[in-house]
Parts: sequence; structure tokens; C-alpha cells
Amino acid sequence: MSQQLDAKALGQLFTEARTHNGWKDQSISDETLQALYNLVKMGPTSANCGPGRFVFVRSGEGKEKLEPCLSSGNRDKTMSAPVTVIVAHDEEFFERLPELFPHGDARSWFTSSPEMAHETGFRNSSMQAAYLIMAARSLGLDTGPMSGFDPDKLNEAFFAGTTWKANLLINLGYGDPEKLYGRLPRLAFEDACQLA
Repeated sequence: MSQQLDAKALGQLFTEARTHNGWKDQSISDETLQALYNLVKMGPTSANCGPGRFVFVRSGEGKEKLEPCLSSGNRDKTMSAPVTVIVAHDEEFFERLPELFPHGDARSWFTSSPEMAHETGFRNSSMQAAYLIMAARSLGLDTGPMSGFDPDKLNEAFFAGTTWKANLLINLGYGDPEKLYGRLPRLAFEDACQLA
């Protein structure tokens, strides 16, 4: 665990990886989606709370439910993606803490503070979304994360009557390099970081 990844691995995960807007006509198997989640679930979350919930939208029926929730700028690329992952968080994630964090009464930390529960669920599901992006890249998949959707419509379409709430969307598949935009700049270390 203490060895640095080589440049090829770092390229696949970070320096050469891109956010994709166009997709090859290539499906993703159930086995690959299961392998993806099995990597994601190993990423750290607060008190091992794992509030992230994932809906892999890939059927025609699922895409029809999703389409009216999308902003116009995200519609075409999402409808053509082999899979769109709805990354949600379970607002009652803490009910699983006796199983996931048996070291103490972590459930009570959240049942006594709805604000802390919301903040923890949203923050940690956001981290799990980032793990999903990196796990997908490690499996040879491309991603296109986005937040251009109507969360109220999406929650009604997919999560009515549940404790799940949408956080963001991630298109998933095998990207078409012909449809990539040019790489955009990033902030330099001295612009984004401080040493204290």
C-alpha cells in the first residue's frame, strides 16, 4: 500500500482522464456495475456511514423517467450514455450504523440533530460520487458527472415514498474521443493551496 502508482496508472485516473460528453455504442455489463460498486463501497466515509445510494439508469423506461428531469444542455449526452448513475443519499443512513459502525452508538449522533444528519449524508455521498468516478476510470470506463437537473422532479420520479434524495448524476460508458472538448486549465498550487 505504500508504493506510488506509476505514470500510466496516474494518467488513467487523473492526468489523462477526461469528462466525456459523447459515448460509443457499447453497453456495460451487470458484472462491471457490481465490480464498480464493490470498489466504491470501500472508500472511507464518516463513521463508515456509507450514505450513498446509486441508481444505474440504463433501460429505455428508466431513461424516459430521467429525461424530463434534465436541463436542456445535459439532455442529449445523458440520453445517449449507456448508463446514467443517480447518486443519492439516504436521509436515514444512520439507521444502518449499528451494523456499519458497531464500536459505539453513532446512530444517536444523527437522530438528535437533523442538520448534522443532512450535512453528513450529503457530504459523504458526494465523496462516494468521487470514488465512483475514480473506480470507473480504474475499470476502463469513462464518466461525465453533472448537476444540471431538477432535483425535485428527479426525486419524485425515482424516490417518491423513500428516504433517498438525489445529489448528482454521472454518465457512465466508453467515451467517444471525437466529442471531447479541449482540456481546460486548472489552478496552480499557489493559487489554490496554503501551507500552514
